[in-house]
Amino acid sequence: MATEIERKFLVRGDFFPEVYDSKRIVQGYICSSPERSVRVRIRGNEGYLTIKGASNVDGTTRYEFEKKITEEEACQLLALCEPGTISKVRHLVKVGDHIFEVDVFDGENQGLIVAEIELKEASEVFIRPDWLGEEVTGDVRYYNSMLSRHPYSTWENKK
Repeated sequence: MATEIERKFLVRGDFFPEVYDSKRIVQGYICSSPERSVRVRIRGNEGYLTIKGASNVDGTTRYEFEKKITEEEACQLLALCEPGTISKVRHLVKVGDHIFEVDVFDGENQGLIVAEIELKEASEVFIRPDWLGEEVTGDVRYYNSMLSRHPYSTWENKK
């Protein structure tokens, strides 16, 4: 079983000078329940189908299965998705031995910038760059599946 170990942070500074790659992402959810999600994504011109299980108690670990599909298949599957498409640009930033994926959301989630780091184990040590803000790992409001149903623009209490 594939396991994803990930921590998530708000971004509070200028990370752009450190970006080495960027791609637009559009994604939707065929299923977005807390117990499981089935996501369809187009990243650049590549399609992906991803199934994720429920997160552990602290939100760092969960089952993940991802399969590459054609862009055409992804477009067809996006038409079947629940209402609420996520649109963002993902920027890759290398810090020490790790890569942060920094998502700059647009559309109904404009104004939200989140950095994620995948780890080999939950206790793994990593360098925290100056632009990394508050940790929001495990805060379900920041899950993409939740943002598709409850966009950042509708939140009353933003961090």
